[in-house]
Amino acid sequence: MPMSGDVLCLSHLRWGFVYQRPNHVMARCARTRRVFFVEEPIFDASTPHLDVTANDEDVHVVVPHLPHGTPFDLAEGMQRLLLDGLVERARIRDPLLWFYTPMALGYARDLHASAVVYDCMDELSHFRGAPPALVTRERELFEIADVVFTGGQSLYEAKRPHHPHVYAFPSSVDAAHFGRAREGMPEPQDQRALPRPRIGFFGVVDERMDVDLLAALAEARPDYSFVIIGPVVKIDPATLPRRPNLHFFGSKQYSELPSYISGWDVAIMPFAKNDATKFISPTKTLEYLAAGKPVVSTSIRDVVRPYGERGLARIADTPHAFVAAIDEALAVSGTAAEAALHLAREELLAKTSWCATWERMDTLVRDAIARREEGHAAKRSERKEEAPCSTI
Repeated sequence: MPMSGDVLCLSHLRWGFVYQRPNHVMARCARTRRVFFVEEPIFDASTPHLDVTANDEDVHVVVPHLPHGTPFDLAEGMQRLLLDGLVERARIRDPLLWFYTPMALGYARDLHASAVVYDCMDELSHFRGAPPALVTRERELFEIADVVFTGGQSLYEAKRPHHPHVYAFPSSVDAAHFGRAREGMPEPQDQRALPRPRIGFFGVVDERMDVDLLAALAEARPDYSFVIIGPVVKIDPATLPRRPNLHFFGSKQYSELPSYISGWDVAIMPFAKNDATKFISPTKTLEYLAAGKPVVSTSIRDVVRPYGERGLARIADTPHAFVAAIDEALAVSGTAAEAALHLAREELLAKTSWCATWERMDTLVRDAIARREEGHAAKRSERKEEAPCSTI
């Protein structure tokens, strides 16, 4: 039986930013529960208030608006009052608290919950601009969480010593959505005229991308078109490499991605090797595979294992090796080697889906709720046993 009741999901990512793990998980959760997806504040208001909007996936997106220049401590106090007001108005009772960011403890730690989930999708403390309090807040979150999920195997290995109930949930995929790319979809207008072969990337363009590697690839193969799709954040767009065959298309909707990747010949992940990428498990790996494209990546641990080891992704770190891997992927098109890769890819995709991921998460969360209820019952029983006997 799926979970019932309400969920307060506390996220560092905005629902409409890039459609990724929180969107996939909470959209499925919303099929059986009311989900309130609480974003970080926007500092643009004369008075503090919440905007609450129910989207097409039945998720209530909650955006706090606070006055510009509000100090950190005061902002957390305002968010606490706003969240308390939402709980009262929406008649939210004993919600499941689902944390994507430990920083949300500053305004949500006192809420009475049916259980607390920490879905640790990234090592946020390693990201550029991480709040100084994040490490301390995460330790506190480990103390109160009933269950912890991680966004990949390497992150699981790092977090496992800190909690008795930690489970690895590597990135999954909506194979049907990206499988449409295999059907030869109409070309998007801004990509249509680009010469082939086309080498593509979609995702966030930030400190995790090796822009020097990207520039070197474009220089090494001036007759290849390199397509980069995604928002540029935390880095100055002026620092991005500019080459005639390097095309930055900006953000696209999740629904548009299959039409873009349909026109690519190779999909790439030119990630830098730095603290921000040490524990990442890129969702796009499986999305590229579901679209039927060969994958070339730098040696990110959760890509090497299992995709590189299974021959589902080519791994290269230097410009020379990366270009060679792209050329090799292009050369095997239509060969027996590509047919063997197809079989291995289909076998993996048949076992992987966001629906299956959610079903397993759902089971573990229900177990966590039951453990918490059993703990409360045991404490009530102890209090009764310790109560002094009345005298007559």
